[in-house]
Amino acid sequence: MTTYLLAGGGTAGHVNPLLAVADGLRSRDADAAVLVLGTAEGLESRLVPARGYELLVVDKVPFPRRPDAQAARFPLRFRRAVAQVRDHIRAHGVDVVVGFGGYASAPAYVAARRERIPFVVHEANARPGLANVLGARRAAATGLAFAGTPLRGGEVVGMPLRREVIELDRAAARDEAAAHFGLDAARPVLLVFGGSLGAQRLNDALADSWGDVLAAGWQLLHVTGERSDLADPGVPGYALVRYVDRMDLAFAVADLIVSRSGAATVSEISALGIPALYVPYSVGNGEQRLNAATAVAAGAAKLLDDATFDGDAVRRIVVPLLGDPDRLAAMSAAASEVGTRSGTENLIALVDRAIASV
Repeated sequence: MTTYLLAGGGTAGHVNPLLAVADGLRSRDADAAVLVLGTAEGLESRLVPARGYELLVVDKVPFPRRPDAQAARFPLRFRRAVAQVRDHIRAHGVDVVVGFGGYASAPAYVAARRERIPFVVHEANARPGLANVLGARRAAATGLAFAGTPLRGGEVVGMPLRREVIELDRAAARDEAAAHFGLDAARPVLLVFGGSLGAQRLNDALADSWGDVLAAGWQLLHVTGERSDLADPGVPGYALVRYVDRMDLAFAVADLIVSRSGAATVSEISALGIPALYVPYSVGNGEQRLNAATAVAAGAAKLLDDATFDGDAVRRIVVPLLGDPDRLAAMSAAASEVGTRSGTENLIALVDRAIASV
C-alpha cells in the first residue's frame, strides 16, 4: 500500500487541485492512504475533513519579506515546521510528498528530502510562488498547469480539476442549466463572474451595459459575488445572482464568458471549450495576465484591461463579439485545443514515476 502526503492550502487555488488529486488517487486505488498536510488557519482546515481526508497540521510560517523581527524568528520557526512534517512522515510511513504551493509545501519539501523520500511539485500559476520555486530545484518531478512557467524541470500536465467540471457534458446539461437560472436554453448566454466575492470592476461595467447585451439578442447570467449590493432589474433574460454553488450549470449554459483569470478559472474554461474575455485582476504580481497568455495566444480568449473595463468597453468590444458567431466558434475550437480535462491523471502519472525512480 502506498501512502501519499499532499501538501498545500491557504487558498482555493491550492486546495482545489490538491483535493482533485486526492480524489483521483482514492478512485484509482481504494487501498491507498491519502493524507493532507496543511495549516490550522487555511481553507484546507474546513474543506479537507469535509471531503473525508485526514488533515495533518503544520505551523504556518510565512517567508519574511523584509528584515524585521519576524525575519529574525523565521529560521527557528521554519526548522520547527520541518520537524513537524518529518514526524508526520515517520508516523504514517509516507512514501511520497506532492506539494501544491502555499505555507505547508515549503517545509514538506525540505522534510521529504531529509527523510529521503521523493517529492513532486505542482504549480498552478504561470508565475510560480516562492515555495515551489525552491522546491522544484530538488523535486523528483515538477508539473505545470501552463506552458512557459519558469520552474526547473517543469513539465506541462495541466490543472487537476473538479470532478463536476471534468465530467460535464455541456450540451446535455444545457436545458437543466437554463431552467436552474430562469433562462431560455434556445438563446445564447453571456456569463460574467468575478469569483465568490465578486469583482467590482466587472459589476460596475455590466450595471451600465446589461441593456446593450440584451439588445444584441443575448441573455446575461451575472454572478455578482456575495458582497455585492448591485440591484437586480428583474427583467427577462437577465439572471443576477450573488453566488453560484453549481458552477458546472453556469458553464453548461454559457456561450461566452467575461471573468477574471485566476489559474483554476482559465483552466476550467479552456477545458470546457468556452470562448472567454479575461479581465486580469490588476493587484498582485501579475500572474492573472500570465495565466491567460496561452489561451490568448491560441486564439481562445482575449485580454481586456482592468483599468479601462467599463460599460463603454462592453459596448465597444463585447457586444460586437456577441454578433460574430463565426469568431465565437473559432475561439471555442481553439479553447478545446489548448485546454485539458486530464490534469489529475497527468499529475498522478508524474507521482507514479517519482515513486518508481526510488
